[in-house]
Amino acid sequence: MSGRRSRVSAAFAVVMGILLLTACGQDVGSGAAGEKITIGLSIDDLRLERWQKDRDFFTQRAEELGAEVIVQSANGDDAKQLAQIENMLSKGLDVLVIIPHSSDAMASAVNLAKQEQVPVIAYDRLINNSDVDLYISYDNVRVGELQAKYLVEKVPKGNYFLLGGSPTDHNAKLFREGQMKVLKPRVDKGEIRIVGSQWAKDWQADEAHKIVENALTANDNRIDAVVASNDSTAGGAVEALAAQNLAGKVAVSGQDADLAACQRIVEGKQTMTVYKPIRQLAFQAAEAAVQLAKQQEIETTDSVNNGQKDVPALLLSPIAVDEENMMDTIIRDGFHSFEDVYKNVPEADRPKRD
Repeated sequence: MSGRRSRVSAAFAVVMGILLLTACGQDVGSGAAGEKITIGLSIDDLRLERWQKDRDFFTQRAEELGAEVIVQSANGDDAKQLAQIENMLSKGLDVLVIIPHSSDAMASAVNLAKQEQVPVIAYDRLINNSDVDLYISYDNVRVGELQAKYLVEKVPKGNYFLLGGSPTDHNAKLFREGQMKVLKPRVDKGEIRIVGSQWAKDWQADEAHKIVENALTANDNRIDAVVASNDSTAGGAVEALAAQNLAGKVAVSGQDADLAACQRIVEGKQTMTVYKPIRQLAFQAAEAAVQLAKQQEIETTDSVNNGQKDVPALLLSPIAVDEENMMDTIIRDGFHSFEDVYKNVPEADRPKRD
């Protein structure tokens, strides 16, 4: 990733300033010939709450801009995702947006799109070794840093277990990179001892539950913090801890600000999550997709190397959220409602609302 300004080709560039077009009343949802823009949105797995929100926000914004969105979910299956993308391309897409199950496997999908001269946006997860036109996500190394930094402040010394996400997800490795930037100096000093490290297939909670259950057994329950890379794996970890009466006693990180995770945080069962304002991400991606379809020229300020090229990137900033700032972030933004987040908290113990 570099801070230098990178110029993207006129055919496949994105512009933040173009976002103002809608406010000016211009029609950005149709091409020069007046034909409606069609966007293909290929999603890894709609069984996860996180991607349901991305789909809804992305589709909402694209339709506001006059574009049509074809959405398909692969349910965590690489072959299915590739077949779905091939099918969408056969319908005549103007832009393809991919949330890849595997950052490596979807290079084939990018190649297919390029054969049809369809620009590709890698959404949230980078697609490796491919000619992707744009990568839009959050700074995922920073996400890992926020997770580890928060836990270290709560538990500066002790036994840590590293609970990674899907080993096929490039982001999972970036989260770990960020986590270790914070943890390694303390490990080297002997203040923190990493007593185990495993990756949860497809980010599934039941996989995380089994992993943490086994880790607790192997360490005689002597684990002080679980560095869980997202809220789904955090949920599995909390279940395993609860079975040993350790929920709320062991620090657990997370990410995505899932409703269940926010509820666990205010109930004192999960320590924190990392909030990535998905509405902002999805809206910008939809706006960028429309601009790519119209072959608009623009500049980006970041780039990320995917093994083949420096991919022009829009990287947003994540936010660490705990019980103290839940009201000022998740609730204030309307990401979840006050009633939903605090439904399991006695009314007398809930924070006051303005």
